[in-house]
Amino acid sequence: MENESLVRLGVFLGLFALFALTEGLAPRRKRVQSRLRRWITNLGLIVLDSLTIKLLPLLAVGAAYDASANHWGIFHQLAWPAWVEVALAIAILDFAIWLQHLMTHKIPLLWRFHRVHHTDRDFDVTTALRFHPVEIVFSMILKIGLVYLLGPSVLAVILFEIILNGTAMFNHANLRLPLGLDRAVRLILVTPDMHRVHHSVYRAEHDSNYGFSLSIWDRLFHTYVAQPQDGHENMKIGLSWQDNRPANLGWVLMLPFFRK
Repeated sequence: MENESLVRLGVFLGLFALFALTEGLAPRRKRVQSRLRRWITNLGLIVLDSLTIKLLPLLAVGAAYDASANHWGIFHQLAWPAWVEVALAIAILDFAIWLQHLMTHKIPLLWRFHRVHHTDRDFDVTTALRFHPVEIVFSMILKIGLVYLLGPSVLAVILFEIILNGTAMFNHANLRLPLGLDRAVRLILVTPDMHRVHHSVYRAEHDSNYGFSLSIWDRLFHTYVAQPQDGHENMKIGLSWQDNRPANLGWVLMLPFFRK
């Protein structure tokens, strides 16, 4: 797909602006920390993440081009309609992200890096960008391996990346959806109220609702929690031991190396 990087960047910037504006007009919760300090840290992380993955020889879309050129992967051995392969590839990749997220909570070494995401004391669209560069590299390597295994079309991988980024920003946004709309949307997609539970300080709640796009995986594997026990306005977000240091970019980058 020609200019796919520009298309993805344009969609990303457009959705980021939309959710940032919308959550500013109708916030679900009051902020705990200064938006400026947090945003400098969270946006700084996405810049570092982008620079870090450029060190890899290729990314998921590049792997799709390579697999297609060499006819590698399961889908290249099948004669299914293109739309079926695209839909199936997106669903499989989304499940893989759900499973990876579960692993980052259950494997101590991976949790050391993933907890950077959870130390944000507020919950807004920039939280979707708050990942340690090491975790981003780990995630990309898994995606590249799965793309080579499946052999999905380049279009499927591009669509998946756009959907994943868009839904992640949506379900991390500090939005106040009408309750009826939230109930309807979360039958298919992860909503902000659903994913906010995952950022609770309570272990039983942050070990739930791992989905970023489709909500079916948490329901299917019994990791779904509908609402936080303290309510959305009163729930405490982050980790139980933390203070205000998560708004400091240097502290965030060093966190995996100095605290168990």
